[in-house]
Amino acid sequence: ITAADLTMFGSFYEPFEDTDADGQVIQDWILRFTCPVHVRHLRGGEEVMQARLASRNPVIVTVREFAGARAVTSEWRVSVGGKLYSIKEDPRPDQARRLLEMLAEG
Repeated sequence: ITAADLTMFGSFYEPFEDTDADGQVIQDWILRFTCPVHVRHLRGGEEVMQARLASRNPVIVTVREFAGARAVTSEWRVSVGGKLYSIKEDPRPDQARRLLEMLAEG
Protein backbone atom coordinates (compact mmCIF):
# COMPACT_ATOMS: atom_id res chain seq x y z
CA ILE A 1 0.00 0.00 0.00
CA THR A 2 1.30 3.44 -0.91
CA ALA A 3 0.15 6.94 0.00
CA ALA A 4 -1.76 7.03 -3.32
CA ASP A 5 -4.01 4.20 -2.00
CA LEU A 6 -5.27 6.35 0.90
CA THR A 7 -8.40 7.38 -0.99
CA MET A 8 -11.00 7.50 1.79
CA PHE A 9 -11.24 9.72 4.85
CA GLY A 10 -11.47 8.34 8.37
CA SER A 11 -12.54 10.18 11.50
CA PHE A 12 -10.81 8.92 14.64
CA TYR A 13 -12.65 9.14 17.97
CA GLU A 14 -11.19 8.82 21.47
CA PRO A 15 -13.36 7.70 24.42
CA PHE A 16 -14.10 10.41 26.97
CA GLU A 17 -15.56 10.21 30.48
CA ASP A 18 -16.87 13.10 32.53
CA THR A 19 -19.40 13.70 35.28
CA ASP A 20 -22.51 15.81 34.97
CA ALA A 21 -23.96 18.18 37.60
CA ASP A 22 -25.65 15.22 39.37
CA GLY A 23 -22.40 13.27 39.63
CA GLN A 24 -23.42 10.73 36.97
CA VAL A 25 -20.63 9.45 34.73
CA ILE A 26 -21.07 10.46 31.10
CA GLN A 27 -19.29 8.42 28.44
CA ASP A 28 -18.85 9.98 25.03
CA TRP A 29 -16.51 10.05 22.03
CA ILE A 30 -14.37 13.04 21.02
CA LEU A 31 -13.29 13.54 17.43
CA ARG A 32 -9.50 13.83 17.53
CA PHE A 33 -8.61 14.01 13.84
CA THR A 34 -9.67 13.15 10.30
CA CYS A 35 -7.14 11.86 7.78
CA PRO A 36 -6.86 9.85 4.56
CA VAL A 37 -7.13 6.09 5.13
CA HIS A 38 -7.18 2.81 3.27
CA VAL A 39 -9.46 -0.02 4.44
CA ARG A 40 -8.55 -3.59 3.49
CA HIS A 41 -11.13 -6.26 4.27
CA LEU A 42 -9.60 -9.47 5.60
CA ARG A 43 -10.45 -12.67 3.80
CA GLY A 44 -9.80 -16.32 4.35
CA GLY A 45 -8.50 -17.55 7.71
CA GLU A 46 -10.49 -19.44 10.29
CA GLU A 47 -10.65 -16.48 12.69
CA VAL A 48 -11.98 -14.24 9.92
CA MET A 49 -14.71 -16.75 9.09
CA GLN A 50 -15.67 -17.02 12.78
CA ALA A 51 -15.88 -13.23 13.00
CA ARG A 52 -18.18 -13.10 9.99
CA LEU A 53 -20.46 -15.73 11.55
CA ALA A 54 -20.72 -13.40 14.55
CA SER A 55 -21.62 -10.46 12.25
CA ARG A 56 -18.23 -8.78 12.70
CA ASN A 57 -16.19 -7.46 9.79
CA PRO A 58 -12.40 -7.48 10.45
CA VAL A 59 -10.39 -4.95 8.45
CA ILE A 60 -6.92 -3.41 8.38
CA VAL A 61 -7.04 0.40 8.49
CA THR A 62 -3.92 2.09 7.10
CA VAL A 63 -2.96 5.75 7.69
CA ARG A 64 0.15 7.86 7.16
CA GLU A 65 2.42 8.01 10.16
CA PHE A 66 2.12 11.23 12.18
CA ALA A 67 1.86 12.16 15.86
CA GLY A 68 -1.95 11.94 15.94
CA ALA A 69 -2.01 8.46 14.45
CA ARG A 70 0.65 7.24 16.89
CA ALA A 71 -1.62 8.34 19.78
CA VAL A 72 -4.40 5.94 18.70
CA THR A 73 -5.01 3.00 21.07
CA SER A 74 -7.17 -0.09 21.00
CA GLU A 75 -9.90 1.82 22.88
CA TRP A 76 -10.53 4.24 20.00
CA ARG A 77 -12.85 3.88 17.02
CA VAL A 78 -12.82 5.13 13.45
CA SER A 79 -15.62 6.07 11.08
CA VAL A 80 -14.93 5.49 7.37
CA GLY A 81 -17.58 6.07 4.70
CA GLY A 82 -20.40 6.01 7.24
CA LYS A 83 -19.27 2.68 8.76
CA LEU A 84 -18.01 2.60 12.33
CA TYR A 85 -15.07 0.35 13.26
CA SER A 86 -13.73 -0.45 16.73
CA ILE A 87 -9.94 -0.49 16.74
CA LYS A 88 -8.68 -3.77 18.18
CA GLU A 89 -4.91 -3.16 18.35
CA ASP A 90 -2.51 -0.27 18.64
CA PRO A 91 -1.08 0.99 15.33
CA ARG A 92 2.01 -0.74 14.03
CA PRO A 93 4.37 0.59 11.34
CA ASP A 94 4.54 -1.04 7.91
CA GLN A 95 7.86 -2.30 6.55
CA ALA A 96 8.80 1.07 5.07
CA ARG A 97 7.85 2.86 8.34
CA ARG A 98 5.85 5.49 6.47
CA LEU A 99 2.39 4.11 7.20
CA LEU A 100 0.66 2.75 10.28
CA GLU A 101 -1.69 -0.24 10.18
CA MET A 102 -4.27 -1.24 12.76
CA LEU A 103 -6.74 -4.09 13.06
CA ALA A 104 -10.35 -2.98 13.43
CA GLU A 105 -13.80 -4.59 13.46
CA GLY A 106 -17.05 -3.21 12.15
